[in-house]
Amino acid sequence: MAVANDVNAAPPESDLTPDDLVRRARELRPRLVELQADTEERTYYSPETHQAFEAAGLYRIYVPRRYGGHEFDALTFVQVLIELARGCASTAWCFGLAAAHALQVASYFDERTQAEVFGDGREFRAASVAAPDVDARREEGGWRLDGTVGYCSGIPYSTHFLGQAVPERTPPEGIEGNLLLFLAPRDQWTMLHDWGDQLGLRGSGSHSIVFEGGRVPDHYVLERTNMMDVDVSGGTPGLRLHGNPLYAGRNLGLFSMTLAAVTVGAGYNALDEYERLARTRKTSLPPPVPRHTDPDYQRWLGTANVQLATAEAALLRCAQMHRELCERAGSGGDPFGFEEDQHLAAIGREVMVQVWETAERNIFRSAGARVMVRGARMERLYRDLSMIVSHRNTGFRDPVHRLLGQMRLADH
Repeated sequence: MAVANDVNAAPPESDLTPDDLVRRARELRPRLVELQADTEERTYYSPETHQAFEAAGLYRIYVPRRYGGHEFDALTFVQVLIELARGCASTAWCFGLAAAHALQVASYFDERTQAEVFGDGREFRAASVAAPDVDARREEGGWRLDGTVGYCSGIPYSTHFLGQAVPERTPPEGIEGNLLLFLAPRDQWTMLHDWGDQLGLRGSGSHSIVFEGGRVPDHYVLERTNMMDVDVSGGTPGLRLHGNPLYAGRNLGLFSMTLAAVTVGAGYNALDEYERLARTRKTSLPPPVPRHTDPDYQRWLGTANVQLATAEAALLRCAQMHRELCERAGSGGDPFGFEEDQHLAAIGREVMVQVWETAERNIFRSAGARVMVRGARMERLYRDLSMIVSHRNTGFRDPVHRLLGQMRLADH
């Protein structure tokens, strides 16, 4: 694979601001609401929506400017995701878990690899799964990959896949320390059409992929690298190449924030529908009155609004904390540490749980059975949010809290 001839591509819109990008995502919301059922039926968003995302420059948030990207930080990314999920949770999940991983590639891989995958301003999207479901065998100049990887959210429009593999002859007790982090172009795997029967997020494009003799060159592989625990204490290739501390950080907190952003947007999506119902429907108990005049509906809506805004504020502050940690590391201060990354990830999980709890308590319980029928917006959001909160990321909540407590007590 040859290095791109011209790796320095000017950003397509050099004067674009983060606020501009968030506004563009907000303007797409009404259309995403209209397409929710279609997205579920297809199991991922439409080519029309994909083209709209490309035209708006949304896929380029984390792509370095030297390769035609915007080089914006996590705060911008989570705000865009919130807006998209307020239109369609499945769409935001599919988009977010393909667009997010440009940041890891631009941080951890060398200049040659980045020039090949980003160069000339070409489009880059990469689904990613941390589970080491691929076997790797070294061959001349590279690695052979074999295996099936499930839950590859965002894979339908991915140009690459960022995954973990286990080298051949690695004993079970040595897997954790011997993982390979690899980047595989789209022509090295086959996508299976095995998504869409799940409870929620049916349009999230979380299909499985199969590697059968897939091959990647050596410089597309980082040996002994766990994507959820990358040691950045010695700096990163991305920081040295781009000079931006955005590319000096860790990944786990970012992953959790990405999921949390979709959750917050989905919560607001449910709130929007709840408000619409309050303005158009009456209470069921006699004497029926317009819901918007009923004290209980007013309280439920107001409570949900405040609690969702609180969760959003926590998430936005978490993204700012990520930026501050990266800036500290990039300026020669203490490196972005494991405990700090776990702390950010834990905040993201709390946001996810809090959104579900307020939506379940204040929105879904009182929305009414008539709007929880198959295919209704509120029914779909109930399924989506319940699927999100049951994601394995939230399953780490208690053990990580224990771990953080242990580390804090050990430091004092």
